[in-house]
Amino acid sequence: MTDSARDQVAMLAGALPFLKRYDDQIVVVKYGGHAMGEEETALRFGRDIALLEQVGVKPVVVHGGGPQINAMLKRLGVKSTFVQGLRVTDAEMLDVVEMVLAGPVNKQIAEAITRAGAIAVGISGKDGGLIRARRLTRTVRDPENGAEQALDLGFVGEPERVDTRVLELMIGADIVPVVAPVGVGEDGQTYNINADTAAGAIAGALKAERLLLLTDVPGVLGRDGALVPEMTVAEVRAGIAAGWISGGMIPKVETCIYAIERGVRGAVILDGRVPHAVLLELFTDAGAGTLIRP
Repeated sequence: MTDSARDQVAMLAGALPFLKRYDDQIVVVKYGGHAMGEEETALRFGRDIALLEQVGVKPVVVHGGGPQINAMLKRLGVKSTFVQGLRVTDAEMLDVVEMVLAGPVNKQIAEAITRAGAIAVGISGKDGGLIRARRLTRTVRDPENGAEQALDLGFVGEPERVDTRVLELMIGADIVPVVAPVGVGEDGQTYNINADTAAGAIAGALKAERLLLLTDVPGVLGRDGALVPEMTVAEVRAGIAAGWISGGMIPKVETCIYAIERGVRGAVILDGRVPHAVLLELFTDAGAGTLIRP
């Protein structure tokens, strides 16, 4: 037996306890960032998700598509404006966002997973009444007088409730759902929803074993700039209050807390650019990011 073969056998043996832990458990994976635009990375992600399904895990993928939306808007000569990390979405831009997210991006991810041997079907939050949304409201404080002012983000929404029936039917049929983060309001209005937020809401509604947020950073970094491998919800809140968890990391950890408070056993922020990040997180002792737990 070659050294390579021995390493492969040892790796499989080491993964066995983790395979048992996640057997028949739902894992919600938010896939996004610039890695989505790299073909080999996207194909590798598809293979990893297919492997999860084939070894008994129940993956649900929720995806973003910022780079693809930016590319389409540039082609159309439409300029984007961002407020607090959210894309201001008027009626014209909403059509483009929905077309890109629920169209080519959604279908390419589903196709990559299916090509790898699982069955994946792309849907949006509008299908089957999956995500009932409402308009997202944000305020900003006036630096001169301290008064709070409401921001108009257009048709940016947040989940009001999640109806999991369509997901449960797909999961029960061994189909991997691939969800585009658009939702619909009570009045039929479509809303653009942040993919992290949509993934957290779906994970909470499904009472998932894990929520994995694939990002463009290694995870939560401590005061010294080193990766923090594990935190409790209380420690996260203390980090925000102390100021060393800041900027764009705050909404990510808040999404994790939201999901955990609704029954998710643990949420992980990890770097989606790392090869096989999902498998490293689920099937090794070391993990691949920052695990946030109750």
